[in-house]
Amino acid sequence: MTSTVTRPPYADVVDLDAYPIHRLDSDPGQALVARCRAELAADGVCNLPGFLTPAAAARMVALAEELADRAWRSDQTHTIYFEPVDDTVPAEHPRAHTVRSAKRGIAYDYIPPDAPLRRLYESDDMTRFIAAALGIATLYRSADPLDALQMTAFHPGEELGWHFDRSEFSVTVMYQQPEAGGEFVYVPGLRTADDPNYAGVQAVLQGDPSNTRVLPSAPGTLAFFHGHNALHRVTPIEGARPRINSVLTYGEVPDMKLNDLTSQLFYGRMSR
Repeated sequence: MTSTVTRPPYADVVDLDAYPIHRLDSDPGQALVARCRAELAADGVCNLPGFLTPAAAARMVALAEELADRAWRSDQTHTIYFEPVDDTVPAEHPRAHTVRSAKRGIAYDYIPPDAPLRRLYESDDMTRFIAAALGIATLYRSADPLDALQMTAFHPGEELGWHFDRSEFSVTVMYQQPEAGGEFVYVPGLRTADDPNYAGVQAVLQGDPSNTRVLPSAPGTLAFFHGHNALHRVTPIEGARPRINSVLTYGEVPDMKLNDLTSQLFYGRMSR
């Protein structure tokens, strides 16, 4: 009797030979999880080049162009902590320092159900893989109708200013790099829960490059990043071609949604 193996609905999206997320209990699956955990422990980041098939990455680029008129364009200044400026400290102090972030976000509810990344994001296999790679027992997809999975385009002159993430981790997928600029630059472990390391943070903000790293991000790359204690940015885009990527939102509690203020800031409308 011949057995058949059912192809996952995202088999055209992920290179399953290199990244067997549908078979995490297999030896190759366990090796993949071990690789991710080791890279995260060593560097605070795990980079998986070629995770997406070239066709899936190209389709997401085309989709970003098709939905360009629905993208919410934001251009704002903010502190690296996403908190109000602290007027009680000197102007050069990190809590008084402001940066610029300018980007265009396409919300989850605009991404069609058959889009490659939406099919992948909504699969339980992907959720289990993300949880296993992060060493988290149970992980949930976001319940936010705008923020669960979004696409971001950075056009010429746009950038993401230095900041620490409010969440412990982020998951991103790269679709297209610009002609120049648009580098993801980070400083791993710059602060801890017990030490904000204001002197070290201030040195980076004033241009000290000694501990900065650039994360390679070719089209199709999936990346895990511990951004809560790693200062990071995306440098200004140069050339005509935009930088396009997605952020996949997960958390350890169910029914996660943005608050109204953050929803308005990121998408120009309320998520509920």
